[in-house]
Amino acid sequence: MTHHGSSAAPGRLRRRLAPEAHRSNALHPGAWWVWAVGLGTAASRTTNPLLLGMLIGVAGYVVAARRTSAPWAKSYGAFVKLGLVVIAIRLVFAIVLGSPIPGTHTVVTLPEVPLPDWAKGVRIGGRVTAEGLLFALYDGIRLAGLLICVGAANALASPARLLKSLPGALYEVGVAVVVAMTFAPNLIVDVQRLRAARRLRGRPDKGIRGLLQVGLPVLEGALERSVALAAAMDARGFGRTAPVPAGVRRATAALTLGGLMGVCVGTYGLLTAQGTAFGLPVLLAGLLAALAGLRLGGRRSVRTRYRPDPWGPRAWLVSASGLAVAALVIWSASHDPAALHPGVVPLVAPSLPLWPALAVLIGLLPAVVAPVPGADGASPVRQDMAAAPEAVPRPAPGPAREASASAWRTAPSSDAPASPTPPAPPEEPS
Repeated sequence: MTHHGSSAAPGRLRRRLAPEAHRSNALHPGAWWVWAVGLGTAASRTTNPLLLGMLIGVAGYVVAARRTSAPWAKSYGAFVKLGLVVIAIRLVFAIVLGSPIPGTHTVVTLPEVPLPDWAKGVRIGGRVTAEGLLFALYDGIRLAGLLICVGAANALASPARLLKSLPGALYEVGVAVVVAMTFAPNLIVDVQRLRAARRLRGRPDKGIRGLLQVGLPVLEGALERSVALAAAMDARGFGRTAPVPAGVRRATAALTLGGLMGVCVGTYGLLTAQGTAFGLPVLLAGLLAALAGLRLGGRRSVRTRYRPDPWGPRAWLVSASGLAVAALVIWSASHDPAALHPGVVPLVAPSLPLWPALAVLIGLLPAVVAPVPGADGASPVRQDMAAAPEAVPRPAPGPAREASASAWRTAPSSDAPASPTPPAPPEEPS
């Protein structure tokens, strides 16, 4: 009995920190994107491979702890593989096209292709140094970290629920973005399903031949989904707009375009070391103008929201953890840039700075406070659909129903020849 009590206490604490996810308490999908963008911003401000490895590990741990079994949740592995491909391509470019980083440790000397005078500064082949390869590796890991953070948001946030949370002015654009986002997960699921079917039939599923024979059914399935999606959108009146005054339309366009330009300029300032001073004010002004334009533009939308997702305290905690990681890493980059950008000339081993590393660990907060998926890993929507037949009580048989069943058992048929009496329908429990 003591063993059961000791094992039940951590379970109760875990449920108090993070309850099991269902439709009413599922985390807002926008919170996952804010958290992932915060991690991606932190990854863009450093080339320290140890910090980048921590950021990738934090994103991977949260995905492993909170993703469901939905199709979009399986796309995280594809983004990790894409990040590895990006690192390999960056190294190949550094070897073939050279690197701007001077170095004294020659790794290999390739045959150099002579180029005309107008291509000065560009070379193909030549000397490959260890310093240039190390600089390319750091840069490739940073790009891979950005991709993996975006992949974490794709694996954790439901695209359909994210579309439902968009403002009315961005609904049409949001539909196009969601369709584009769900293309890769659905494509991966189709390829896995077809390869498993070919293995069960004893046919090859690897190599060029297997890829060509799998590609045609995958293309056919993509076309069928496109036709079904177009029919569903047309049946729901996609693209209808409400009439608004011309002045409101002009004000909406000016605020939206100006706000988006301010957001782009402010984001660029935050991502570069020289624009930190003007980046934040311009970003805030652009966000306010864009929100005002979206508010006015929502008057043209005639759609309604069914059961909108609330932005609760857990969504605030998840999004705040990502923003805190980004803010603290940016602050560390401005106060101690050498720790976040280790040098490659001369060759030195990178060191792990203490305070930026502690800031990155704040990104693990969603693994504690975000609702836990069900035991089967299903998404909250699927869990509600599976539990719906059991949740609706079956009506008890009334007198009229019993009378009609009795008449059906005893009444002879006038059009058909005599036949044995059909069995009585099973009685339903009251």
